[in-house]
Amino acid sequence: MFRSFAGATGLLVFALTLSSAGARADIFLHADLSNSAENPAAAPTTGLGAPRPASFGTADFVLNTAQTALSFTATIFNIDFTGTQTADTNDNLVAAHIHAGPLVTPTTNGPAVWGFFGAPFNDNNPNDMVFTPFAVGVGGTISGKWDAPEGNGTTLAAQKANILGGHSYINFHTLQFGGGEIRGNIGVAAVPEPSTWAMMILGFAGVGYMTYRRKRRAALFEK
Repeated sequence: MFRSFAGATGLLVFALTLSSAGARADIFLHADLSNSAENPAAAPTTGLGAPRPASFGTADFVLNTAQTALSFTATIFNIDFTGTQTADTNDNLVAAHIHAGPLVTPTTNGPAVWGFFGAPFNDNNPNDMVFTPFAVGVGGTISGKWDAPEGNGTTLAAQKANILGGHSYINFHTLQFGGGEIRGNIGVAAVPEPSTWAMMILGFAGVGYMTYRRKRRAALFEK
């Protein structure tokens, strides 16, 4: 019974913590990367012309409350992160960027505004890039942070409207597809507000507390 009460109390404290964090305004964004999203669409083959597995991936982004830094993590499959994950060279990763511009759409191309692998490399003030090839299989994860001073002839502040407005994409370039083998349009992700989470947890806490009260009352009547 004590555990039930303590659990309810813990949930209440957690809910109040979330509620107090509601003043934060981090913005979450997401991209699904594929061959078909490229313009023109990419059809990966080996150096001998045989089809190779389709490459694909996902990327998640967080624009901080002050909107001065954009952090991301991408997980990519069937692109060779080291040059040694496959015997072929067509799938070797050579560069990766965020592209953006006021005329960019999911079906049109735009300039690279921030590079985080290969050239241009702009994750350098400071360098936050973490590159982790898969231990088994082809691909890997890569993460970094676009800080305010960085950019490829531009800044995050200058591109913020394009990123939040659906006019940007993340692009991974290989030896076979120098213009990009997989890309994904960056869009705002649907994430519950902290206040919503707080209300849900308060509801669970209330149920837990009422259960504790019923058990406590039943125990008293049994004596």
